[in-house]
Amino acid sequence: MSRRTARRLRRVVQFGFLVFFLVVGFATFQSFTPGRAAQGLFPFDPLASLAAMLAGRTWIDTMALAIGTVVLTVVLGRVWCGWICPLGTVLEYARFKGARRREQRISPRWRSVKYVLLIAIVVMAALGSLTLLVLDPITIFNRTVATGLVPLVDAAVRGIESLAGGIDGLSGAVDWLNTSVRGTVLPRVAPFFVQGIVISALFVAVVLLNLLADRFWCRYLCPLGALLGAVSKFAVLRPLVDDSCSSCGRCSTACRLGAIQTIDSPSAQTASKTRDETAQSLDESSPEETRGATRVGGERGAPDAPGGLRVVSSECTMCLDCLVACPGGRSMRFGRTHDVGPWLDYDPGRRELLAAGALGAGAVLLGDPWRGHRPRSVLRPPGVTDEDTFLSTCLRCGACTSVCPTSGLQPAGGQAGASGFWTPVLEPRRGYCEYDCSACGRICPSDAIPGLRLSSKRQAVIGTASIDRTRCLPWSQDIACSICNEVCPVPGNAVRLGEGRSVVMPDGLEEYVTYPVVRPEHCIGCGTCENACPVEGRAAIVVYPPDSAPPPQQGGGQGGGQGQGGGQGQGGGIDDTLEPDGQSGQ
Repeated sequence: MSRRTARRLRRVVQFGFLVFFLVVGFATFQSFTPGRAAQGLFPFDPLASLAAMLAGRTWIDTMALAIGTVVLTVVLGRVWCGWICPLGTVLEYARFKGARRREQRISPRWRSVKYVLLIAIVVMAALGSLTLLVLDPITIFNRTVATGLVPLVDAAVRGIESLAGGIDGLSGAVDWLNTSVRGTVLPRVAPFFVQGIVISALFVAVVLLNLLADRFWCRYLCPLGALLGAVSKFAVLRPLVDDSCSSCGRCSTACRLGAIQTIDSPSAQTASKTRDETAQSLDESSPEETRGATRVGGERGAPDAPGGLRVVSSECTMCLDCLVACPGGRSMRFGRTHDVGPWLDYDPGRRELLAAGALGAGAVLLGDPWRGHRPRSVLRPPGVTDEDTFLSTCLRCGACTSVCPTSGLQPAGGQAGASGFWTPVLEPRRGYCEYDCSACGRICPSDAIPGLRLSSKRQAVIGTASIDRTRCLPWSQDIACSICNEVCPVPGNAVRLGEGRSVVMPDGLEEYVTYPVVRPEHCIGCGTCENACPVEGRAAIVVYPPDSAPPPQQGGGQGGGQGQGGGQGQGGGIDDTLEPDGQSGQ
């Protein structure tokens, strides 16, 4: 296979993975049966796997495939970054004019930042926290697709549908779109994620960093790239510079990650030098400086090739651009080596290890005053019973929020504490937990949400509903309403109607009003009642986390009509003996 053909193959593979990621993201959105394919690349992500297993103190079978990624890196280097990573693909082709010039002002020592982030993530994981895993590139991309791209595309399509629906000849196309595409490619329910704006802003910021340097994120910040870069120092197969190199500089100009460096000052020279700059740096270097340097495939202290260039395996993403750029392909080749390195000034040393470790430990010990207990307002997905265990295994990937058929699962903001940032919380007012769905547990790549059978999921307690009688229409205004009773999916009904009374309404008509009550022993906290409650603003029936529901209120609010046989009209209260909590009622 020729070098150009190999590079074309890489691009096909790149876009193939990107399209796969997007297709899966759209096809499994709000899906009851997402399947394992919906987990995407998470089972192959070594950083997410290492952190989740370390924090959870457990072996996760579904994420063991990441070992294959490590093996692939030992053989071929950072091929994940250059061939597979969807965020890396977007960043490679999001190029800005002048970035090559601006990157000259950035010291290569900034590349050490990604190692600091990597060490901090590992230390925090060892202490049971995965908060910084929000910076994993696969989680960044997946969250953006789930909470930003899909809702944006859906909103655009719905807008076009609303305009086209009133045009003669296009209504049929709109009907076809709704029957054929809704539920397969586009969501059934219009999704909205409050944190989607922040998540999308992070993604846009990562892309805009390319204004400073090509693939800025990959060079300086990506913690997964740091992990794979450290492993790729032991890569068996890599691009090699032969002794015939003439220092023309075309390979370094073609490399967009600065992975080809002159040997005289590896910490100061970057691969984006033009041919003249490279030649000038080589002319200024002394024989003593060059003689002790390390060329790719060589050992420390070994003599260097006359070309004075080397490929830094920890920064090389195997894009093959250097091999194609080499005139005649004579001086660069893809070959086998048993050597390790090279080791550069920005590789983490003892000082960086200690600083990053202290940063991670401090973030865990001092960063979250809520750690250790569940905040009062937070509802977790079905099957989650221990908050600390959940936080120690949740990847913050957004997979569960994407498949939730009602979009009730939302990425948490500040309500879950710093350690729970962007973990999934159920917000019943936005969407309830569908009684006949267990998709979130089946798609979770780290088993943070247990993969329960549907029969078990239906019995999993998320929380307990409680009625605020000062807001409930029957209790506070003597207005007949039984929606919470009607929508409750639990067999036997967890929201029952207690005793009622006849009320004379302002128009003179008499209406029989019954008063809803919650049977806590039957309630699973799915939030269907809260979601359907017609009271504007905060619902009159609210789901609280287990053991956090307030005690039942006594008595009622203001009556709206003339009560017959128990009520007292305007300003009258409801006699609590009419309807004690837990009574079966109607």
